Parts: sequence; structure tokens; C-alpha cells
Amino acid sequence: MKSGRLVGPLLLAVAVFASDRWVQGLVLSRLTPDVPVAVLPGVNLTLTENTGAAFGLFQGGSAWLAVVGVLVVAGGLGWLVRHPEARGAVAWGLGLLLGGAVGNLWDRWVNGRVVDYVAIGPWPVFNLADSAIVVGMVLLAVEAWRQDRAHVTR
Repeated sequence: MKSGRLVGPLLLAVAVFASDRWVQGLVLSRLTPDVPVAVLPGVNLTLTENTGAAFGLFQGGSAWLAVVGVLVVAGGLGWLVRHPEARGAVAWGLGLLLGGAVGNLWDRWVNGRVVDYVAIGPWPVFNLADSAIVVGMVLLAVEAWRQDRAHVTR
């Protein structure tokens, strides 16, 4: 087993988690709830609390979303242990997904809700962990599609 390759995705997950905690600390110490601060045209920082999933979906579902988060983290870690050769988009995707999931799980465990702060246009307010989860899932989906396409054309 080449466990040395596990280090990259796990370091990325730790970096995402640490960044999420750091940014959230700044936001909580400097923003007033529900008072938007313009950053760029169409982009605001707006401190809100979210008891739902990414981008405000499933409000009030913190308990079952925490269970889903634990399953995602356990599944991602299990997959990495069984496939330590993961590289490229898969390694990056899993690292982002794990870091974001742990960040939101931390919030749910400690606070009973997730702190969101990025407001872009008509989208629901979200946070760094949500962004990491979405980008990680996109990377994994694109890689799965690419692998499937390569398999079909052989």
C-alpha cells in the first residue's frame, strides 16, 4: 500500500478546514448578522446562520445533515485508504470534499448550525466549506465522466 499518496488529499482537507475556521472567525468578529457588506459588484459578505445544507437547502435539517456529513467523510476516507493511488482530479476532489464536509460538521456539532457569509447575486448565502464541497463534487463528477468515456471508447 502506497500510503504516502494519502498525504496530499488529507493535507488539502486540513487546509480547507483550517481556512474555513479562520475565515469564519474573521466574519463572526467583524460582521453584524444580516447586514451586507459590498465586496465587489454583486458580491456581498452577509453573516447568516444556516440549519440546512449547502446553499440554504433543507432548512432545519441539521441533525440528519450531520449524519450525512459523517457518512460522506467516512466514505471518502475509506475510499482513499482502499485507493491510495488516487491522483489528480480524484485526489483534489476528495480533499476538497472532505475538508468542506468536516468544516460544516464542526459547525453543526459545536453550534447546531452552519455560519454562511458569501452572497452572490440571487444565490443563497454560502461559505468556504460549501464552496469546497461543490468544487470537489464537480471534480469527482468530471473525472468519473472522463473515466467512463475513456472506458467506452476502448
